[in-house]
Amino acid sequence: MSGDQKTLIKGNPSQYVKLNIGGCLHYTTIGTLCKQDTMLRAMFSGRLEVLTDSEGWILIDRCGTHFGTILNFLRDGSVALPETTKGIAELLAESKYYCIEELIEACEKVLAKKERESEPICRVPLITSQKEEQYLISTATKPVVKLLINRHNNKYSYTNTSDDNLLKNIELFDKLSLRFSGRVFFIKDVIGSSEICCWSFYGNGKKVAEVCCTSIVYATDKKHTKVEFPEARIFEETLNILLYENKNAPDQELMQATSLRGAVGGISSYTSDEEEERTGLARLRSNKQNNPT
Repeated sequence: MSGDQKTLIKGNPSQYVKLNIGGCLHYTTIGTLCKQDTMLRAMFSGRLEVLTDSEGWILIDRCGTHFGTILNFLRDGSVALPETTKGIAELLAESKYYCIEELIEACEKVLAKKERESEPICRVPLITSQKEEQYLISTATKPVVKLLINRHNNKYSYTNTSDDNLLKNIELFDKLSLRFSGRVFFIKDVIGSSEICCWSFYGNGKKVAEVCCTSIVYATDKKHTKVEFPEARIFEETLNILLYENKNAPDQELMQATSLRGAVGGISSYTSDEEEERTGLARLRSNKQNNPT
């Protein structure tokens, strides 16, 4: 603009100066601007030239939205930061421009805290292809629990309790993923095989257990699909899979001791046989008798 000129500013600390920061007008003393070792001190202690207009306003080509906060920080040594992440990020940019180290550190500390607070506690990938599933399992650094839930695969009508049990399996998966997300990698599959509801457990990239929750029952006239909810078995296998947190495979005797029955061929699977239920209950009763409280 006509009349603008560069000049050196150096005066008494109590001398007031007029600042035009991107159209925002401020009025403060040279002493405030020179309080800390910043670019503002260099500008107002005579080391750097500043641009002034014909009315004596010192022009600084920066956004003036947060300059009042910067002045208050220079005056008091501390200041309330903006509430929003966007506001803090904008103040950080201005602090870096004016080289105000303490304010930079304060902004970065609050931004880092907000980032940690907004980070999801639990992430559950939804598998989109078999190739993606293989990649996720093979590269996982934690044991893996996969729930296959695919209701539309059913060829027959469901039994009365099947829909309720299907929802219970999904609800248990969600609860387990929240509880063990720091130790186990949970994934969900809705496009997988012909199974309708099946839990798979992986350690060190290999399947070590499976709990299939569906079976076929025969009525007088036709077949029906039954969806079960073996909650205790699913929870047990989830606990067993924690043995694979270390890279070394767990001791087989330990695996057998923590399972209702020994693993067969490295993979344990469950059915809905009443005999197996009785065996499990008998073992629990035996343990209780041997270890009275």
